[in-house]
Amino acid sequence: MTMEMKDSGSVVLTAYHPHSPARIPGMEQSFVQDIPPSHSPTSRKSLPRCRRINRMLSNESAPPAFSRSNSQASMDSTSMEDFWCEVESIKESSEDGSEEATLLEFKPADEGELEAEWLQDVGLSTLISGAEEEDGQALLSTLTRTQAAAVQKRYNTYTQTLRKKNKHTVRDVRDIFGTSDSTPTFETVPVSPVPSNGIQLPGQKPVWKSVSSNSCLDCGLDKGSPSVTEELSYEVSFSESITVFPKAQEWPKNQRFKKEDSALPKFIVRKSRFGLTEVGDLSPEDMKKIRYLSLIELTAFYDALGVELKRNRAERVRGRDNGLFGVPLTILLENDQKKVPGIKVPLIFQKLLLKLEETGLETEGILRVPGSASRVKNLHQELEAKFYEDTFDWDQVRNNDAAGLLKMFIRELPSPLFTVEYLPAFITLVEKISKIKLQLQALHLLIMLLPEANRDTAKAFLQFLKKVVANEGKNKMNLWNVSMIVAPNLFIYKGKRANQQEMQAAATTAHIVRLLIRYQDILWTVPSFLISQVRKMNEAAMNNSKRQLMFDRGVRKLLRRKTMERERPERPEGAVTFPPYLQSDIPEGVIRVYAPLHSKVSMAIQLNSQTKAKDILARFHCENSCSSSQNMRSQIQSLHEIGGNIGQHCLDPDAYMLDVYRANPQAEWVIKPKAS
Repeated sequence: MTMEMKDSGSVVLTAYHPHSPARIPGMEQSFVQDIPPSHSPTSRKSLPRCRRINRMLSNESAPPAFSRSNSQASMDSTSMEDFWCEVESIKESSEDGSEEATLLEFKPADEGELEAEWLQDVGLSTLISGAEEEDGQALLSTLTRTQAAAVQKRYNTYTQTLRKKNKHTVRDVRDIFGTSDSTPTFETVPVSPVPSNGIQLPGQKPVWKSVSSNSCLDCGLDKGSPSVTEELSYEVSFSESITVFPKAQEWPKNQRFKKEDSALPKFIVRKSRFGLTEVGDLSPEDMKKIRYLSLIELTAFYDALGVELKRNRAERVRGRDNGLFGVPLTILLENDQKKVPGIKVPLIFQKLLLKLEETGLETEGILRVPGSASRVKNLHQELEAKFYEDTFDWDQVRNNDAAGLLKMFIRELPSPLFTVEYLPAFITLVEKISKIKLQLQALHLLIMLLPEANRDTAKAFLQFLKKVVANEGKNKMNLWNVSMIVAPNLFIYKGKRANQQEMQAAATTAHIVRLLIRYQDILWTVPSFLISQVRKMNEAAMNNSKRQLMFDRGVRKLLRRKTMERERPERPEGAVTFPPYLQSDIPEGVIRVYAPLHSKVSMAIQLNSQTKAKDILARFHCENSCSSSQNMRSQIQSLHEIGGNIGQHCLDPDAYMLDVYRANPQAEWVIKPKAS
């Protein structure tokens, strides 16, 4: 059954909440028989209640509209009992008062208001205000055809809604896109002979360099699984690579998941000559532009697939200003950065992960077997009082209790880790998109959309979950077990009551968590087509600034005065001399690299087609190995591209420097430690 929403602001697709009695399709079979003895959660105190829930959920008196055959996402011979036992555990912790209830309120919004918010979220508020802002013009100038069509569609809806309401005059879409028709069509065909799925076209030279297995992202199957591998390419936007427009009736009405890890394909992202870029390798200013472009691309991607991109319009709920649990991530980080400057993940979250990694990874049933509710409640209160005083005794914390505190921290966040706005989009990508490669591309863009604090915290959490799965032989927690336990903690959040349709998303949310864990190395890599658009956006902004300066009379007078000063024969005493790496008299193909932490602070390097970033690093290391300090040697040094058409870019050691130089000839090149 297809899940529908009357409006995007009234319903959040999550999972089961105990306040809404209902049944879940696909629960008719016995669950205990389906679980291997080593995975049987018989040690859980709540097992009898879980069984009652399962019987209640499979009650034949439930409305026929929610029968198994109509379920949008069901399981193949797979028990969901761990999921519902976790839901019951969450309910118990809420009932005993250990977790405070803060209700998220949702405001109904008409289509025009939602489109206005969308335009603001993608950095195009200029289309609403009518102001001639340079950033908005620069962004529009970089869009692909499908991306421009997505923006145009939302802007058309916004303007039509305003006209119906007889509000202020709006700009005509032809003034923005320069078209002769206000509703032109855009064909969703590739703009490059290289499709984004990495398939090589006949007679086409490969764009990938020959690399070994350790110089590419390799995510997928465990050993013993079928060696089916797909290559992913970041060279072409995902939306432009969709050549066949699927009809609505072609979407599977009964999407089924298999719990076996071998059901997931293996994906490889090979490095292009520019290497790969992780989310932490770009400056905050450029990552902000990546977020703008990711939302536009995600919308265009869903449009190309014929899927509605649903989002929530949530009224922000103010969390606590201090403490540990129930505090917004941004406030937690502001408080923690006073103690540890530059920290990106809250200290309490890091400490809980560290505790579990040191002592809990081999604990049987970790995450699944709950700790004592009374102990967790007392530990919660003690942490609030003693954590920042460094007087809390971590040795007293049992592994299952630490896991309970970790899950409580995630549930207690005032806004979900994957944000209220795009939770429906996470659900839709699985329920409406059947091919895992397309699911992964949509999930990739959703990760790029996350605020920095959410993204960094989610990354730390998923890295921990990957370690849990890696110890399956001892802790008896495989990928699907972990996904079932984690899903309700991520997709059920404080004060939200789920309805029957949302409860059907149980298997869907578990599948999403499974994709997040398995393919996380891919998900934290910034697609190169987005970086190319950021470069074009920065170049357009610089060109706009130059044109504005040319017509500024005051600036022109200042330039004339500076020119006259340069023509004076004598240099004034104390004049500043620019360092060599900033001078412009460098021959073509030669870069001057600056290394402020080395004894030899600069070096001119002739580039050729085979020069890599790691070659330059090795040369500096060789020149300075004797005189460098021990502290500098212990730090991991990276080559950074700074300025020109990028803010700051930490280069992949395998990046071919001549290609990077040609993409940004105005950049400066600096060796310094990589930001942690």
